[in-house]
Amino acid sequence: MSLDALLKDTQRKQKKGIHFIVASVIIWTIIFFIHSTSLSIDTKNLLTFFATAPLMPISYGISRLLNIDFTNKDNPLTKLGLLFSLNQLLYLLIAMWVMNQQPESLVMVLAIIFGAHLLPYSWLYQSKSYQIFAIIIPLTALIIGILLEPMVVALFMFLVEIVFVFVLKNEVKHL
Repeated sequence: MSLDALLKDTQRKQKKGIHFIVASVIIWTIIFFIHSTSLSIDTKNLLTFFATAPLMPISYGISRLLNIDFTNKDNPLTKLGLLFSLNQLLYLLIAMWVMNQQPESLVMVLAIIFGAHLLPYSWLYQSKSYQIFAIIIPLTALIIGILLEPMVVALFMFLVEIVFVFVLKNEVKHL
């Protein structure tokens, strides 16, 4: 199979990863609610880390609902997509440091990490929307995070992820 055929297969069978973006809407909703409470920043941050943990099971459940091939084992590019995701885990070390040194910046840093990790998917899914959101999310999260509270960053992420879902839905429709 040619590279182009493998890319098209991944886009079609995994519907450009929309199940992960829908799952991230749920995660950012939870983070927003955590940061809208009167809990201490340390407690909010700990709960925020816990809130990110179920991303994979939620994504899997959504993939089942949307009839998406979660593993697409026949396509070697699936392993590349997994590598793109695992790369993000290494950046969480930065977030852990921020949680200790600059706790009020954790949500901003998580948003920047999340947004930036989308960039390689623009190639894998041949998607302009991944490319655009990979730039918009980190830059906007940085500006909002510097100027406003973490709750506002989480609200921004919730809203931008909803927009992203609809943009991706439109891209998937044209496959």
